[in-house]
Amino acid sequence: MLGRSARQIRSMLRARSSVSLSTGQDVELTSQRYPDLRRKPFGQVGPSEIARFQAILDSNRVITDPTELDGYNTDWMRISRGQGQVVLKPKTTAEVSQILRYCSEQNLAVCPQGGNTGLVGGSIPVFDEVIVNTSLMNKIESLDINSSVVTVQAGVILEQLDRHLADHDLLVPLDLGAKGSCQIGGNVSTNAGGLRLLRYGSLQGSILGLEVVLPNGEILDCLSQLKKDNTGYHLKHLFIGSEGTLGFVTKVAIQCPPRPKAVNVAFLGMTSFESVLRTFKEARSNLGEILSSCEFIDAEAMKCVTGNLELTCPIDPQAFYMLIETSGSRSNHDEEKLTEFLEALMSDGTVVDGTVASSEAQIQKIWPLRERLAEALLRDGYCYKYDISLPLDVFYDSVIAMKERLGSRVIRCIGYGHVGDGNMHLNITTKEYDDQVMQLIEPFLYEWTSHHKGSISAEHEFASWFIMSREREPENPEDDITIPRAAMNKMIKELCPNTRVANDARELILNCSTEFIHLLSSESNEMCNNQLKKTISAEHVLMVRWNEG
Repeated sequence: MLGRSARQIRSMLRARSSVSLSTGQDVELTSQRYPDLRRKPFGQVGPSEIARFQAILDSNRVITDPTELDGYNTDWMRISRGQGQVVLKPKTTAEVSQILRYCSEQNLAVCPQGGNTGLVGGSIPVFDEVIVNTSLMNKIESLDINSSVVTVQAGVILEQLDRHLADHDLLVPLDLGAKGSCQIGGNVSTNAGGLRLLRYGSLQGSILGLEVVLPNGEILDCLSQLKKDNTGYHLKHLFIGSEGTLGFVTKVAIQCPPRPKAVNVAFLGMTSFESVLRTFKEARSNLGEILSSCEFIDAEAMKCVTGNLELTCPIDPQAFYMLIETSGSRSNHDEEKLTEFLEALMSDGTVVDGTVASSEAQIQKIWPLRERLAEALLRDGYCYKYDISLPLDVFYDSVIAMKERLGSRVIRCIGYGHVGDGNMHLNITTKEYDDQVMQLIEPFLYEWTSHHKGSISAEHEFASWFIMSREREPENPEDDITIPRAAMNKMIKELCPNTRVANDARELILNCSTEFIHLLSSESNEMCNNQLKKTISAEHVLMVRWNEG
């Protein structure tokens, strides 16, 4: 796998953990930052609940020590902090089932947690939810060499799975900067995008089956390993990207593509974003089947990652940079195509500087310039992080608009991301959290994105965005992107007139799901209907969320 080694990432995460354990209390509680939030009438964890959890799990897998809890209550971005009083670490699906059944009976809110690598606060509690951490559910259960399908538990770390598959000339069709610590269950629950979506497509297309524990403790077995199966509703899609709101993913079956035998990385510099777009279009046309990644970084982002992390850019300073990766089976063929592509662009001035890496050592020096940007931004202080999708003709205009709006109030406003799939990572930093800056960013950025027919969540999930936005009214009603109260409620009213208007995201899911069951009640496939009713039964849904990891 390209990028940092597992040992390097684990070392970095240990350093982060030590900081969190000693200074996590310095992070403002999410419930204090958003005082309009009200805790739902869930139960509270006391001695009897702890005793029950210890009866289900070994006592060393029930964590209540406040010094240990702090690391689970604080996200690594250090922007969100919950007040969970207990962390549970199951090893099996049966244990998850017992935990959720008991929590459902006692009306206890639950927060599923994987690697805690998410970027929007979805991995930690808002109040005092029971944290169910999947790090011990780390078994690779089977690998079918003939069909290239691997079945794993939810807590398997992405990079560890990829290393296991490498022994069989396969790879995971997903690659993230956090691969050394993020977990498969969280990847699935957020439908993580990553660096090679351009080549392998959305994670949804590679998931063949899931095992999920419903909030009432029932186990839903959709763990198919078949590529083609049209015997009813594809219930797995209810859970992929649902962030744990409908169930707790415990096992995943993944279709794995062949591992490329030849990899090349070109790192290029250009003077304008128009040159970035032209380079991408030419890469798509001329590199075709071997193009596996197409990333861009603006000048300020490069200053951030080189200055804050002391990394070295291999080319002279430019206004924009691109990282283009090719992956194929014949090195000579791939290098010839890449050389012709670069010669054409450099001869007409589209690309003004560049370098090509083909050895593992050279590649290891280039990818961190892109992969470690999220880490570099934290060195500035507080980071306001946005993950949006936009049409390419207005892609970088989002950064320009925010720079003009914020001016000198911020340390930096940068753009980088997956130009190959229209995904912009727009990041703004200040020394510490500034509510005036936040008011300038939101809801303006969301409305700007909506106005340009974009998406306000490309791959980082919603999570805390729902918390922050649900009380806000848009400046322009036509640009209202507050989904629970506007567009989705309108759609539900039209399709399901008996559904009452939802007040928040979780209510929306319950209302929509319940009415969806009613719409399906006249269908002939009773078995699927019954299973669907179990899957999204409104009475059993607790407050559950997940993170990217």
